[in-house]
Amino acid sequence: MARIMITGHAGFIGSHLARAFLDLEHEVLGVDGMTSYYDIALKRARLELLTPYARFRHVEARLEDAPRLNDEMTAFRPDVVLHLAAQAGVRYSIENPGAYISSNLIGTFNVLEACKLVAPSHVMLASTSSAYGGNVALPSRERDATQSPVSLYAATKIGTEALAHAAAHLHQLPTTIFRFFTVYGPWGRPDMAIFKFVEAAFAGEPIPIYGYGRMRRDFTYVDDLVAAVVSLSTRVPERGMPVSERDSLSPVAPFRIVNIAGGSSVELMDFVTAIEAAVGAPVRKQLLPMQAGDVVETGADPGLLRDLVGAVPQTAVTDGVARFVEWFRAYRRLEHAGRAA
Repeated sequence: MARIMITGHAGFIGSHLARAFLDLEHEVLGVDGMTSYYDIALKRARLELLTPYARFRHVEARLEDAPRLNDEMTAFRPDVVLHLAAQAGVRYSIENPGAYISSNLIGTFNVLEACKLVAPSHVMLASTSSAYGGNVALPSRERDATQSPVSLYAATKIGTEALAHAAAHLHQLPTTIFRFFTVYGPWGRPDMAIFKFVEAAFAGEPIPIYGYGRMRRDFTYVDDLVAAVVSLSTRVPERGMPVSERDSLSPVAPFRIVNIAGGSSVELMDFVTAIEAAVGAPVRKQLLPMQAGDVVETGADPGLLRDLVGAVPQTAVTDGVARFVEWFRAYRRLEHAGRAA
């Protein structure tokens, strides 16, 4: 049994990962600011799935509160730190850039400083496919340049990667960075495309489709991501020990970057078609130009992930969307029942 500290455990991906580690009988400390970026009732509902576990403890605290973070980490002394908490969203970074500097950069700096106090065996941090920014070469590979971000969100995540690399080098903290590609699934955030699309479909409202539907994404179903991250938690980077010629292992630190994706881009209109099939009705579509900070296409080379754990995400979009719609229906029924009570 290991001690796993997860930041952002009441979030979409964090709550799934917390349950996975608890089901494997690990001890989990969750630290989450419970911010109001979106409906906090959804975060509380995710948290309710975790509280029955005897080996779980929830701490409500902002990562910007360095003394509290240091106290919690030194008391728990985690074997693995899984840092997921961040201000997400490309479009919101244009509206409220300060939130991204505070959460993503200052928060990450504080997490890394706290790690120096306890020297966990593995530090794992979430990044994003947005880090590849203006790169036009596809598929994206971990060693590609990330010097052309097209959103502040991407810039702050590239910054967290750089902070983590410096800490790995200076303090010999074995570190794995995950670049997630368009993760979706049950318990997703309301600002995510699939949530907004399905909500509009059930309300009989038009779905806003940016880029006139010509964008493509490497969609990753959340259960596949969880399986990959859990497997990678035991694949601790060792300096001078690459696993293959594809390895992104740093030459000066126990530090590695890994794409989490299936390596298959799907056109946005095909994604909408899958939603229509799952909802059981056609939806009205409002075709709009691309928004600032977006990219036309994302696509990963998942070869390093395969080298490390022997598998890559496999859930087909049609299956993943159907599971999301099933969850969405059940969650809305619970919401309505709660309001009526």
